[in-house]
Amino acid sequence: MSFFDKVKEAAFNQFIEVIEWLDNSGDTILYRFPVYQQEIKNGAQLIVRESQAAVFVFEGQVADVFTPGRYTIDGGNTPILSKLGAWKYGFNSPMKSEVYFVNTKQFTDMKWGTSNPIMLRDADFGIVRLRAFGAYSLRVADPAMFIKEVAGTNAHFQTEDIDEQLKRGIVTEFSDAIGEMKIPALDLAAQYKELGEAIRAKINEDFSTYGLQVTKFYVENISLPPEVEAAMDKRASMGALGNVDNYMKFQAADALRDAAQNEGGGAGLGAGLGAGFAVGNQMANAFGGMQGGQGQQGGGQQTQTVPCPSCGKQNAVGTKFCGDCGSKMEVAKVPCVKCGAELREGAKFCSECGSSQEKQKCANCQAELNPGAKFCNECGTKVES
Repeated sequence: MSFFDKVKEAAFNQFIEVIEWLDNSGDTILYRFPVYQQEIKNGAQLIVRESQAAVFVFEGQVADVFTPGRYTIDGGNTPILSKLGAWKYGFNSPMKSEVYFVNTKQFTDMKWGTSNPIMLRDADFGIVRLRAFGAYSLRVADPAMFIKEVAGTNAHFQTEDIDEQLKRGIVTEFSDAIGEMKIPALDLAAQYKELGEAIRAKINEDFSTYGLQVTKFYVENISLPPEVEAAMDKRASMGALGNVDNYMKFQAADALRDAAQNEGGGAGLGAGLGAGFAVGNQMANAFGGMQGGQGQQGGGQQTQTVPCPSCGKQNAVGTKFCGDCGSKMEVAKVPCVKCGAELREGAKFCSECGSSQEKQKCANCQAELNPGAKFCNECGTKVES
């Protein structure tokens, strides 16, 4: 190449009028604008769009960070006319300049997950192994620090270039957070949001040294070993059954229905009903004995029972508290305000004479009168019978 061809090529490459970047990839974090020999003409226009930042590197050092807007580059490399006086450098300017575009938007739907199970001490199941996965959103919070600490001199930096490093940091913080919060395995599903916020705060402490920030962090699922999940299913089934006695009676009723629907004519129907009654009686007797104590005494006589004054449940004579609602079986007795018959405390009407048990009030001062009183204790007014 002749001397004049070099001058022409240098002059052509120096006349860069507009410096801008349009990202079509969706996953590019950093892009270095291609400039011939990293030399930028004075007066060139720099256009920075929303969700971008332009980092101007002059002679190997970060000189300035440009936020969205239009700028005129002034004070960079020498103008094109001075190139003719720089022939001794072989048309390589002694002052180099570069422009890095940094994508500051949120990079969404970035995945994370535990490659190996996490050991956790649980109050209900002892030592359990957890696996978890989810997603997070990431953005560049400090473009200059990101270039210094992560990107370096890379001309093109994408999310996949740092994804594995970020995942390792996330799993470490996840393990630390779930151990500190001590959430029982049965309650993990109800704490996904709280757990995600706690982990995000911890992650940002580490990622800030890279110039990065996690804006959203989601825990999509935390799975337990199959044997623990089976134990949880059994516990849930027991809770769904509720009262075992009622459940077994319901099962006996189903057996009667199935027996009645048996297609066997009259004999088959009778046999089916007999079998159903037998099953029902056996179950009722068995579970009735579990709740009411021994249903029979040595001579085959049934234990005498009395109803609970609160819920009506039959309890053995001498029981102090109801086995169904826990109410006290023995209640205080009070006399009827009219006939003097003994009544249960709190009764509203007498079981003998039917009189209302609400205390009579004085017609003059409205003070409550004692049963059988003829004069008011407060004002002395005669009580009308």
